[in-house]
Amino acid sequence: MNDLTRDTLNISKKYPVKVLQFGEGNFLRGFVDWIIDILNEKSNFSGAVQVIQPIEQGIGDLINAQDGLYHVILQGLVEGSVVDERRLITCVHGVNNPYQDYEVFLQLAENPALEFIFSNTTEAGIAFLPHDNNIDTLPASFPGKLTALLYRRFLHFDGAPTKGLTIIPCELIDKNGDCLKGNILDYVKHWNLPTAFRRWIMDHNTFCNSLVDRIVPGFPKDTIVQLQEQLNFKDNLVVKAEPFHLWVIEGSAKVKAAFPTDKAGLEVLFVQDLSPYRTRKVRILNGAHTALVPVAYLHGLRTVKEAVEDKNIGVFLRKTIFQEIIPTLDLPTAELEKFANDVIERFLNPFIRHELSAIALNSISKFKVRVLPSLLAYQTLKHDLPQNLAHSLAALLIFYRGNWRGEETPVADSPEVISIMQQAWREPVHVVHHVLANVALWDQDLTLVKGLEACTQNHLEILLKMEKSVSSDSIG
Repeated sequence: MNDLTRDTLNISKKYPVKVLQFGEGNFLRGFVDWIIDILNEKSNFSGAVQVIQPIEQGIGDLINAQDGLYHVILQGLVEGSVVDERRLITCVHGVNNPYQDYEVFLQLAENPALEFIFSNTTEAGIAFLPHDNNIDTLPASFPGKLTALLYRRFLHFDGAPTKGLTIIPCELIDKNGDCLKGNILDYVKHWNLPTAFRRWIMDHNTFCNSLVDRIVPGFPKDTIVQLQEQLNFKDNLVVKAEPFHLWVIEGSAKVKAAFPTDKAGLEVLFVQDLSPYRTRKVRILNGAHTALVPVAYLHGLRTVKEAVEDKNIGVFLRKTIFQEIIPTLDLPTAELEKFANDVIERFLNPFIRHELSAIALNSISKFKVRVLPSLLAYQTLKHDLPQNLAHSLAALLIFYRGNWRGEETPVADSPEVISIMQQAWREPVHVVHHVLANVALWDQDLTLVKGLEACTQNHLEILLKMEKSVSSDSIG
């Protein structure tokens, strides 16, 4: 079996580094770098990626040992057909560890070919840390490091307007580009940097909000031996991902022209406002997951795929999405239905075992953000209540009771939420009222929503009767 290096593969072609990427994890390598690799093949982008290790301990040394090379394995369903593809990623130039040499890291800013910054440093990564007191030492935060890097570029090119960068974070927070820009301006003030630098940041650098969507399970440890034998390479950085990918970027025509994903047939949308797409993803993909979990679990199912394939729960899920969630969303129906069908196909991916118990983590807060808005919007729009979403809410209450047919349910939440739910179940007759009235859980009193308490109570009683019966076919 061969080592995976550029010499072994006789790869001599080199692209200029156009991208600095903060983060070397599975998602960026299985999504952003995969996209850039295809761009290099199918467009005139012709750019390499220099990765920055965002924390002191990472896999930079392993990536450098393989000269930035690794394979992405795409496995899943596309329009009913099984996809099992592999691609050798060659666009990664290498990994810089700023913790080893801060000056070498800052020198990356002096590259005249540099155009883009991408990042995925977890949702907590975009944050201003007041204890980052001095630009002369390596900042702890990602925005602090980026501020120092941009300041070096500003100084090196004497504030040239043409040397500003396009910065597109992939962290899963709302308005991630705006948040990152705000953090950088906080550091400019915190470090008392020149007003001219602040103006250069504001006027000549572009911060794009973005939304990413792809399931990336990562390193396939269970099948890596067989994969390496098939590849005939010692690839210790294989990334497994689903075929589906979507990147929505709030970017101008100029950004789109510089990052020509449309020339490569990639699912990357440049829009003026990504809010409808974020809402679509949260309500349909995440909301369907969250609404599904307690209902499917109480019916004895344990994975997403099993639930979607089940004759009763599968119908329940589809009706929930198409009849109760989609009507509340503000995008063309055909577009929403296509996305929904893609979601269901993703749920059926035979290569991913997605445990319901894993999705159940913090289900109350997830229901509040992902499902409750659809329920309330439906009630406002239709002057009626969505029965399946109400059924899911009732199932959620029983799930948080902590037991079902004599077995524990995998409740995983904060001690405060668990305590509230346990306290409510001390009076089973009034549990619906106590939970729905708890403003701490929902940021509002849900008993004031017309008919919701009675509707939820009705579905709760249906489920409690089902618990005592042998059959599990009864469902809202």
